[in-house]
Amino acid sequence: MHDYDKLFIGGEWVEPAGTGTIDVISPHSEERVGRVPEGTNADVDRAVAAARQAFDEGDWPRRSPEERQQAVRRFADLYATKFDEMASLITTEMGSPILFSQLAQAPVPWMMLDAFIKNAEKHPWEEMRTGVLTPEVLVRREPVGVVGAIVPWNVPQFTTMSKLAPALLTGCTIVIKPSPETPLDGMLMAELLEEAGIPKGVVSIIPAGREVGEHLVRHPGIDKIAFTGSTAAGKLIASICGEQLKRCSLELGGKSAAIILDDADVGATVENLKMASLMNNGQACVAQTRILASRNRYAEVVDALGEMVGGLTVGDPLEITTEVGPLVAERQQERVEKYIALGQEEGATVVAGGNGRPEGTEKGWYVRPTVFADVDNRMRIAQEEIFGPVLAVIPYDGVDEAVRIANDSEYGLAGSVWTADEDAGRDVARRVRTGTYGVNKYSMDFNAPFGGFKSSGVGREFGPEGIDEYVEFKTIV
Repeated sequence: MHDYDKLFIGGEWVEPAGTGTIDVISPHSEERVGRVPEGTNADVDRAVAAARQAFDEGDWPRRSPEERQQAVRRFADLYATKFDEMASLITTEMGSPILFSQLAQAPVPWMMLDAFIKNAEKHPWEEMRTGVLTPEVLVRREPVGVVGAIVPWNVPQFTTMSKLAPALLTGCTIVIKPSPETPLDGMLMAELLEEAGIPKGVVSIIPAGREVGEHLVRHPGIDKIAFTGSTAAGKLIASICGEQLKRCSLELGGKSAAIILDDADVGATVENLKMASLMNNGQACVAQTRILASRNRYAEVVDALGEMVGGLTVGDPLEITTEVGPLVAERQQERVEKYIALGQEEGATVVAGGNGRPEGTEKGWYVRPTVFADVDNRMRIAQEEIFGPVLAVIPYDGVDEAVRIANDSEYGLAGSVWTADEDAGRDVARRVRTGTYGVNKYSMDFNAPFGGFKSSGVGREFGPEGIDEYVEFKTIV
């Protein structure tokens, strides 16, 4: 059992302002696995005050970039000793298969930290430019100020570190609000930050619900909001930040299309889509959930996907052989089941899965991994983000139509193309309006920007662009 009775505010473990608690429930056993204090508006006020003082009067923003890099490197070194504990914790609290947690949920945030530090080492914090009206102009990058970070439950450390690392390296202070479904990994991270010697006031971590999150967004002491989550929530946050002229970066939803060209190896493609489309039980904003196949090979692709998805091992996420675990919460299970029923009402054909509890699961928030064929891109199951292990296979005639279908979405976060001709694949990649794209794979890279077109977000994470999301530019003539 992982129980905490204090909150990490201003770099110290303190008594919460309220008496409420958050019970962390295993999505597999439906039993309590931990408890943390429930943050309140008063806790946010205290955290922002500490962050404000640390930024306005403390030494963290005034340290040299090299000194901050050294401090963040100490944190990264400590983080690397906790991979196994972090992986087990995330699987326990949100149901990610343990193999995925061991390969991605725990080590990837450290990889992200390492990449941010290396980018910071060569970042142009000050650069002299040749002027037009004067001989020289000095351009400085200075920290944006106090950051409010709101992170989701699906990849909690991944989304936290994409904000915490650049905030620290630029000299910002930060208040982090983890999701109430997954507060435990954030508490473990807080222990590492404390051990690493990050100064008082610089970081606070307050698990809480949406109302407290909105209080953080509206707080006048916050200079920038960094958010990962749903497009609907992102629109509300953007509107509040717009009213206050507050900086914000938003990494939002997706409905990514995987285009399978006629020359692709269908067997190899489908095997790779097992991860690209169904990672983390389908609870990934970048999941390739629309599968576009030409009519020439449509039946072959449908059969291969049906066989692959129908053969997945569903069960206890702590078992190393499990490929699909439970969804994070009962409401998420109900949401996905409604979409599976809706797909059938819309006229799509269930090839694998469908409604009902997977065999061998007597409790837990499980759904059957599902493949739909005969899907028209105008159907809701092709347009709306389901956030579960549900794939829609859509036919196309010719590459131009495939690109048109891929672009026929309010989202533009990710995508992929599968082909024997990589040059042809890159041509397709250039035409699809998404922030990241894969040729014969789907991946992101922490030295390159990640983010969305259209309703998939505003701003970029990772690479030098991700660092610049946390600075203000100052010109000195």
